[in-house]
Amino acid sequence: MPRTTDTAALPLAKPVDEIPAGNLRTLTRKARGCQACPLWKPATQTVFGQGPEDALAMLVGEQPGNQEDITGAPFVGPAGQLLDRALEEVGLDRDTLYLTNTVKHFKFEMRGKARLHKRANAAEQEACRMWLAAELLQVQPKIVVALGAMAAHTLFGNQFRVTRERGQWRTLPGGTRALASWHPSAVLRAPSSRREQLRGELVADLRLLAQALEDDSAKA
Repeated sequence: MPRTTDTAALPLAKPVDEIPAGNLRTLTRKARGCQACPLWKPATQTVFGQGPEDALAMLVGEQPGNQEDITGAPFVGPAGQLLDRALEEVGLDRDTLYLTNTVKHFKFEMRGKARLHKRANAAEQEACRMWLAAELLQVQPKIVVALGAMAAHTLFGNQFRVTRERGQWRTLPGGTRALASWHPSAVLRAPSSRREQLRGELVADLRLLAQALEDDSAKA
């Protein structure tokens, strides 16, 4: 299938006026110098997405955490480790997927010597959407999984509720199939009485992804 250059076909709830050009290596380099919002000032570095340029599936999280900010790689902290275990449980190889975040810089507040995660506001999310749009345009995944409310709103719109609509397939512009699930950090933050339930739901949703990829492979 030929690659599209139609930005209106991107699986995003809102159009992006200006999208950076280039392959993933070029986009990563360009994003290192991004100053589109104030988050670059206190952050250690930009945390761009990682994965194959021809990945069939893209997992979109919310924003980097402390470990991601230090290493420059997505999903390497405690939430990333939980995600790795969940992927392994459903038979998915992380190295075959493209993993990224809606926001590319770590937002935090200091509490003593600790840097505590703080949610990016609407303006900061908006400023960063051009990078996610560029990743989607370059990778052109057949399937996108939104992990957490921020990613789900970016794909499906602000009316979407993960609590009600997770695990339900939708077809987005360009024919991309997508669903949403819990962000692994939400599982970790959940009360102990609910943590295993949320983890099970995350695994169930990732199993839907694994099955969809298997079905797609069987058709090829």
